[in-house]
Amino acid sequence: MGRRIAVVLFNLGGPDTGDDVQPFLKNLFRDPAIIRAPLPIRWLVARIISSRRAPMVKQNYALMDAGGGSPLLGETKKQSAALEAELAMRLPGDEVRCFIAMRYWHPFTEEAAAEVQKWGADEVVLLPLYPQFSTTTTGSSLTAWNKAYKGQSRTVCCYPFEENFVSAHVDRIMEAWERAGRPDQVNLLLSAHGLPESVIKAGDPYQWQCEALAEMVAGRVPAHWEVSVCYQSRVGPMKWIGPATEEEIARISDQGGNILIAPIAFVSEHIETLVELGEEYRLVAEKHGAASYTRVEALGTHPGFIATMAGEVTQALSMKAAIRSCAGDRLCPSGWSGCPHAERKQKAGVRITENAV
Repeated sequence: MGRRIAVVLFNLGGPDTGDDVQPFLKNLFRDPAIIRAPLPIRWLVARIISSRRAPMVKQNYALMDAGGGSPLLGETKKQSAALEAELAMRLPGDEVRCFIAMRYWHPFTEEAAAEVQKWGADEVVLLPLYPQFSTTTTGSSLTAWNKAYKGQSRTVCCYPFEENFVSAHVDRIMEAWERAGRPDQVNLLLSAHGLPESVIKAGDPYQWQCEALAEMVAGRVPAHWEVSVCYQSRVGPMKWIGPATEEEIARISDQGGNILIAPIAFVSEHIETLVELGEEYRLVAEKHGAASYTRVEALGTHPGFIATMAGEVTQALSMKAAIRSCAGDRLCPSGWSGCPHAERKQKAGVRITENAV
């Protein structure tokens, strides 16, 4: 008899309706991985930010034709179903079931952990829908999972340079170029969610992984294209990593450029891709005189992305329990102390091979 394998998909989550926007934001900003301050201060900041931002964010969710809520859960369910089907072919002797664990809204991590426990999984693989590792995303989800689930799990920490993943991004980019009318001169902006600069200085490898991925993508699109990385979704007065996506769009548009803008840290369509990239920044481009502005679709259920996730799951199953999988070795240079492999090396003395990209 085969194994029961639970694959737990980590994601941020999103409000189901407009009424859920403020509590969702409050959950987000009171996470110590997001607001790095003592508990009373963090809760006060979360209350202030969520109450101030909720009206504007509520309007943005209303633009997406999703009942005033986020399409993220529906998109994640599609990815979950596609991954289950792929794993059923790869592991025909086992029973594989995917569970969705959202960090800031239903189904919460605790709900997913209870379902996995009830199902009686023999193996549990934690698979983030955050391709690049960050202490603010995968790190936070892992902390929540370890509090909620009593049992061993195998963890995929990141997969930003996996071949099928990179190729899927390039496919989406070239599809968008076709929709744009195949302009000869292209400015390809690879946009990722930003982080406060202080998080990166503390050793978080997210920015390095985003920019290393961008170099790989740049090597697979026409050589004369201008390719650059930018960061979106800044919140609050802190200094964030840059350049800012909006500023890059304005700069290129002022020169009359053709813009393709691709999300390289978002794998599902949601407010940051559909509204921020699709609507708000389009207005910036038009205001500054861009020749054209075309949004590249998120990976969604692209076969290459589903193959990436299936490959990561099967690789994790072949490794020792509780060892974090990252293509079998550490990807991040040794300076990035926020990499989970660095933490494991410090605590357990495990030898890690450091790969250059």
